[in-house]
Amino acid sequence: MESAEFKEGYAQFRMPVRPEYLQATGKMQGGLIVALADEAIAHAMVTTLTANEGLTTIELKSNFLAAVSSGELIATASVFKKGSRLVIGDCLVTDDKGKNICRVSATFLLLKGKAKKVT
Repeated sequence: MESAEFKEGYAQFRMPVRPEYLQATGKMQGGLIVALADEAIAHAMVTTLTANEGLTTIELKSNFLAAVSSGELIATASVFKKGSRLVIGDCLVTDDKGKNICRVSATFLLLKGKAKKVT
């Protein structure tokens, strides 16, 4: 997994589909796709934090739209809303041909008085 782009309220990550990521049926394991989306959403949210704010995931929902067995996945995430206590983000994971693979939405708890960590 590698970061591709960051802007205010936006992040994009890429991940190759590797043979070791495939299930017995030859399709990529769904949990890895969701992990890619979660990482992209979290990084999009981090771009909106002040120096004394942190985050923790409290809810994540995924809709699998298509299977994938080769190529590269692209996770494009954005912050839908940042409130005083919650931050809501969305991510669309596509393959390298632009086909929709998975849609993920997440709610994070905004932690006040916590320094943000950027890795």
